[in-house]
Amino acid sequence: MLRPKYLLSFFATFCAIAVPFVSLSPPCRAEQEGTALHAPSEPVSKQEEAEDTSEKEEESAIKRREREEKRAGTGVFSLSTHRQNYFLPLAYNSNSNREAYNSAGENKPSNTEVKFQLSFKVQLWEKMFWGNGDLFFGYTQLSFWQLYDKDLSSPFRETNYEPEVFFKFDTDFNVLGLRNRLITIGFSHQSNGRGGELSRSWNRVFAFFAADRGNFFIALKPWYRIPEDDDDDDNPNIEKYMGYGELFGAYRLKGHVFSFMLRNNLRQNNRGAVELGWSYPILTNLRVYAQYFNGYGESLVDYDHSVNRIGVGVMLNDWI
Repeated sequence: MLRPKYLLSFFATFCAIAVPFVSLSPPCRAEQEGTALHAPSEPVSKQEEAEDTSEKEEESAIKRREREEKRAGTGVFSLSTHRQNYFLPLAYNSNSNREAYNSAGENKPSNTEVKFQLSFKVQLWEKMFWGNGDLFFGYTQLSFWQLYDKDLSSPFRETNYEPEVFFKFDTDFNVLGLRNRLITIGFSHQSNGRGGELSRSWNRVFAFFAADRGNFFIALKPWYRIPEDDDDDDNPNIEKYMGYGELFGAYRLKGHVFSFMLRNNLRQNNRGAVELGWSYPILTNLRVYAQYFNGYGESLVDYDHSVNRIGVGVMLNDWI
């Protein structure tokens, strides 16, 4: 088991693994051209200034992230960020799922723990389908660490592993005043690697539609669960809690990024989840991050248990 004294070394390892995946902020124009700035030899007309401003405003949130990934060396068999990468050393849940652990004969989890997520993708093939599709492998790991439970040697309470394979297609068309920039189609497997009563897993095919306008980004991710035999199904009614998709997005305002995620089962017996986030840069590759989650499905073991959690920590990359 990991002990509290290893927190600093663990966090250093986390940063060492994830920082290379992060897209650095683009350098300012002065850094690109050198430290010395020279006055233009000819006066710049108002029309040229307007055109230059228009070009800057045209870069959307999604295109900016893709450009920064390319600057970081994204290509075939190169790693880049996928979802958010964050580390929340203080994550308090006022409604821990103690019944599940009691039923499995395990110790009750404490309300305060560490929550962190690692997520990256690898491009496997580019310019497929007449040059308009790329094949990726993605991996996301979400962990809940009972760091402060010294009596049990600080165990990991739950870790969800999600490998996925997907095709990404670049698009550019108008939807309700937004520009749809990409469509993704893929397959994912998610499990918690446990056995017995705490075993959870499911397989899905999904689509992903991402649109933006200026500094606003929004995405819809519907999915279909691949059916399993009743004898092999660890969570036969997971759709009643997790629903059939999620809606999420983000807005950037002067360095601040405000994000959200919404899920709903769209049933009369209504269940769902909401996640709200805020981040702000404190160093070149580091952002302070606060997250609030309420509802079902924060983790697989909690898919049918309503969680109420708030956490604070740091983030290596946000959605935009």
